[in-house]
Amino acid sequence: MIDLKTPREIKKLRGSNLIVAEILSRIKEKAKPGVTTIELEYLAEELLVKKRAVSAFKNYHGFPNCLCTSINEEVIHGIPSKRILKEGDILSLDFGVLYQGYYGDAAISVAVGSVSKEAQELLKTTEESLYQAIDNARVGQRLSDISAAVESYVEQRGFSVVRDFVGHGIGRQLHEEPQIPNFGPPGMGVRLKVGMVLAIEPMINAGKSEVTILADGWSAVTKDRSLSAHFEHTVAITDNGPFILSKP
Repeated sequence: MIDLKTPREIKKLRGSNLIVAEILSRIKEKAKPGVTTIELEYLAEELLVKKRAVSAFKNYHGFPNCLCTSINEEVIHGIPSKRILKEGDILSLDFGVLYQGYYGDAAISVAVGSVSKEAQELLKTTEESLYQAIDNARVGQRLSDISAAVESYVEQRGFSVVRDFVGHGIGRQLHEEPQIPNFGPPGMGVRLKVGMVLAIEPMINAGKSEVTILADGWSAVTKDRSLSAHFEHTVAITDNGPFILSKP
């Protein structure tokens, strides 16, 4: 069952997602060559306290940290560690909060110093595919119109869509119905209605789509060890079109 949010609830969700956006922006500024990913985790924890928010991820199904830091071939759920960021890396940052009873969730991928042309194109394509998806998050369209927009855009540019992980509804729970794949034909699934709030999150690989989970039980990496990128926004469906709650 898909929970439709009231205008008051969307206002609450906007507050949570603005915290996510601000903290991700601060972390992005610190993501430079020579910095460890655990330092980024410590910054996220410090900012959470200042915002009087709670991590959405820490201890969620046992995840050990409040920030996901996925480097290069790591697709999602990378665990912060003493690993040092190097010039040419790409880093995906996934972060969520619980604030005043409502969740916020977003992700960005960033270049660490100067990166290859392939990495630049992957980052650009992944972010643009997110906005292609958001443009289809309109009243009366079908859920799979969002999915198809991502797949079509990405594959035209020679990249592949991860199929093992999907977007999701969000509200008083971090993961709610519906699930939102980043692939599939248009014109299928439920019709989008005012009050739906969706976390849309393309995860795109430079190589093939298959992923595997590392021994830590969390970190998902590309099976062919090609580069991967991840962008996510939380979006409310309104009469006036999609409202990106996690965009300042």
